[in-house]
Amino acid sequence: MPILGPNQYGKAENRVVKITRDGATHHIKDLNVSVSLSGDMDEVHYSGSNANVLPTDTTKNTVYAFAKEHGIASAEQFGIHLARHFVTSQEPIRTARIRIEEYAWERIATAGEDKHSFVRQGQETRLTQITYDGSSWEVVSGLKDLTVMNSTNSEFWGYVKDKYTTLPEAYDRILATEVAGRWRFNWSDDEQETPDWETSYEQVRKHMLEAFAETYSLSLQQTLYQMGSRIIDHRAEIDEVRFSLPNKHHFLVDLEPFGLKNATEDGAVYFAADRPYGLIEATILRDGCEPRIPVDLTNL
Repeated sequence: MPILGPNQYGKAENRVVKITRDGATHHIKDLNVSVSLSGDMDEVHYSGSNANVLPTDTTKNTVYAFAKEHGIASAEQFGIHLARHFVTSQEPIRTARIRIEEYAWERIATAGEDKHSFVRQGQETRLTQITYDGSSWEVVSGLKDLTVMNSTNSEFWGYVKDKYTTLPEAYDRILATEVAGRWRFNWSDDEQETPDWETSYEQVRKHMLEAFAETYSLSLQQTLYQMGSRIIDHRAEIDEVRFSLPNKHHFLVDLEPFGLKNATEDGAVYFAADRPYGLIEATILRDGCEPRIPVDLTNL
């Protein structure tokens, strides 16, 4: 006889925009919130009884009500409020997982006193996932779609060659990637001091970008490790970092047919290839810690 395995349910992608007014100065928090609940839900699968089921429409309403009642100080704190509520208010629910995407807005500078005009920032999407089982927390935050480039200070040579190898060695190349990264906090208990989520995100992003810019790269793997190491070294609240970095290849265009030399030292012309691409992925851990962030970031 078949038996039921792990299961969860909830309301996905609740779009929430919260405006906070400080006189003429307004502040925006723009989130995409997904709620997933699990627990004593066997009977609804076996017989269809909804006795233990909190409607997904109710979870949606809770998201919007909490945005008004509690505000949104940070994506992480908002997710913590929601997860705690679902687990503590509904006996059948054992675990709540809250996934949040945050979209950043930048204030438009004007000559007047009003500060209520914004332009959407397009650099990256901020992410967080909050998991709570009634006694312990797991907070994994991160970002995706952050495109970065070094126009020099990157090489790639000395690699394995076989009869199928055609790639020429490069001693001065463009290194570009679209960063997808997650980092796991070591905050897991209400007795611990809560991190400053906003400051932590800003600092992690800063150290990550500084490491990318300052590393003379002999491989994208080396750059990835330096990015993660910089975060671990400078942010005590974080124990694990995982990156997925597609290598955004830029190939020198052959201009010899036109009698033109296309040398990097003169300022070269490149063809930007979107696919196929090399995909470099790795986890960097604080010494003594075990990896918990899934290898496949598409499921986180």
